[in-house]
Amino acid sequence: MDNILVTGGAGYIGSHACKALRAAGFNPVTYDNLVTGWEDAVKFGPFERGDLLDRARLNEVFAAYRPVAVMHFAALSQVGESMQAPGKYWLNNAGGSLTLIEAAAAAGCQRFVFSSTCATYGDQDNVVLDEQSVQLPINAYGASKRAIEDMLSDFGASHGIESVIFRYFNVAGADPEGEIGEFHQPETHLIPLILDAIDGKRAALTIFGTDYDTPDGTCIRDYVHVCDLVDAHILGLNWLVDGKGSRAFNLGTGAGFSVREVMERAAMVTGKPVPCSEGPRRAGDCTKLVSGSKRAEDELGWRPKRSTLEHMVADAWRWHQSGHYAK
Repeated sequence: MDNILVTGGAGYIGSHACKALRAAGFNPVTYDNLVTGWEDAVKFGPFERGDLLDRARLNEVFAAYRPVAVMHFAALSQVGESMQAPGKYWLNNAGGSLTLIEAAAAAGCQRFVFSSTCATYGDQDNVVLDEQSVQLPINAYGASKRAIEDMLSDFGASHGIESVIFRYFNVAGADPEGEIGEFHQPETHLIPLILDAIDGKRAALTIFGTDYDTPDGTCIRDYVHVCDLVDAHILGLNWLVDGKGSRAFNLGTGAGFSVREVMERAAMVTGKPVPCSEGPRRAGDCTKLVSGSKRAEDELGWRPKRSTLEHMVADAWRWHQSGHYAK
């Protein structure tokens, strides 16, 4: 069974990827510093605690497991925080990734599946973004991810590293079997925030900005179910194993939903109203960000199966009611 090093494997998307990797016949080795991840989410393979900036620790893990590929999820990802503390994002995301890539190259591990973001495209409203869209990030989070894409390209030219890059924005939902799910401290993602408000775990959901140029005044995002997302990562890994070379893919439905639309669907699924209040816009937030996935569909054969609001909210609500990693 081939080992895959999964950075951030104790986090939301990384833990779902580990489950998918195990089901696909790989041994996922989680590498995580547990700053935002949960050890209880590591259920499908070995766990190695470590930081991306710790080159000696990375060398130990590469030597011990000799992974055939890296699946790289570990990153700080709060847009607002990245606007206030850009150095933190450049050090952790870009600096940590550079250390990881150098360690992988030294160990002869030349395949990378990288979790990037549509935030690399910046604020491009009323268009469906594709892989040829100009990348003009407007915050340190998106800029740091774009820098990592460039690093992988440079190390491809110098060390033969091949990479599949996935750019996506809002990931939602949870494992339908309820083994793992979404839980952050502090929570920043819309659907779990809505569910917390419905469940009385917070007084109300704050809608940041109601004066956007959208039908209901709230910003619009493209949502992808986490299980569909990690299915694409398995396809990307197989793409590299099959020797097809480096490629970037967008992952999205091509349709966006506003904050108020997500709230309305959550109220329908749960049968409960969403307590809410209105606040000012957050720095760095775009009006509308929608990502097409025609290339992923045509070349990888990726077909999202659960990326409807009803499925994403229902799976998240099931996980929400079952309990979290931290009590």
